[in-house]
Amino acid sequence: MSAASSSARNALRKRWPLAVLVVVLAIGIVAWIFHKPAESITAPSDEGSRRAGRGSRDTDVVPVGVATVVKQDIKVTENALGTVTPLATVTIQAQVSGQLTQVAFVEGQRVKKGDLLVQIDPRPYEAALAQAEGQLAKDQAALQEAQMDLVRYDELVQKKSIMRQQAEDQKWIVQQDVAAVRVDQAQVDTARINLGYCRIVSPTDGRIGLRLVDPGNIIQAGSGTANLAVITRMQPMTVVFALPEDDLPAVLTRQRAGAKLQVQAYDRSGTRLLDTGTLLAIDSQINTSTGTVNLKALFPNANEGLFPNQFVNVVLRIDVLTGAVAVSSAAIQRGSKGTYTYVVKADKTVAMRPVKIGPAEGTMVAALSGLEAGERVVTDGADKLRDGTKVSVAAEN
Repeated sequence: MSAASSSARNALRKRWPLAVLVVVLAIGIVAWIFHKPAESITAPSDEGSRRAGRGSRDTDVVPVGVATVVKQDIKVTENALGTVTPLATVTIQAQVSGQLTQVAFVEGQRVKKGDLLVQIDPRPYEAALAQAEGQLAKDQAALQEAQMDLVRYDELVQKKSIMRQQAEDQKWIVQQDVAAVRVDQAQVDTARINLGYCRIVSPTDGRIGLRLVDPGNIIQAGSGTANLAVITRMQPMTVVFALPEDDLPAVLTRQRAGAKLQVQAYDRSGTRLLDTGTLLAIDSQINTSTGTVNLKALFPNANEGLFPNQFVNVVLRIDVLTGAVAVSSAAIQRGSKGTYTYVVKADKTVAMRPVKIGPAEGTMVAALSGLEAGERVVTDGADKLRDGTKVSVAAEN
């Protein structure tokens, strides 16, 4: 048994390397079989996918939004930032000194020309007027006496009862009295004017501001206490705004032709119309530091929507392009060669078209060249297009 077992073990040892070799070969064959078909299947599949990809790009349909080119009137306008400026702003000041006895206005109220605003104690000025009138009466009496003496002296000279020199001297006395009366009259007028200054009335229609002094205060003319209130004229109102100097020729041409250019004032956000007026004046010089020129527009301000020193957005209408070819501004594209748009053709493909644009109004812009009314242009999705791209209309504005 031992001899037989030993022989069997020796035979097994001799066959073991062969078995290992067979197993390795089998594994290699199996691996080659599975690897080779995978390559042969995958490669054609990838190539087909690439071909399919190229075919799909060539036949893709891009959804776009379009708008129709129309004919309409386009307003030629200029936008600017303006400041509301009243036609009159009057600071009420005391012209004479004295005690403030009455304030006849309410802060913020509307006043009319001639309305009583402030009363200063008039008694010192009434006394000064009476004194001046008394001096005037005295000198007028002296003048009358001198004139009567002159008449008597002339008669006596003719009778040679007095010397001619005495009559001539009397003439100069009369002239001195005349001058004295004139001085007295001027003093009376001055006293009367000062007395009138005690009653301060509104010099214009408008809205009065906050009170700067109270009754009982002592007002000193010519000092800081002389300022009593400020009146601002609210109707009509003006707006001052600036335009670039390059836009000035078009405005001047229309103005010289006698056109009344319309001006609209909007609030700070540019959404609410405050008032509509007309261009009133153009400044005589261009500001060299900014290259702009100031213009002034007049507004009726019936509802007082314009308030002094308020900032507003100004729209100046210069002209109107009647029957202009108009296109949505969303259709206008900009590139290195200028502005262009994509036109949708009858075969549902697009063509890139250079367009020269002009003035804009709202969402529409005038197409000066390159488009015709009735054509359809792409307003949405243009970033995916090129000449000849096939499109489908997803939305039409």
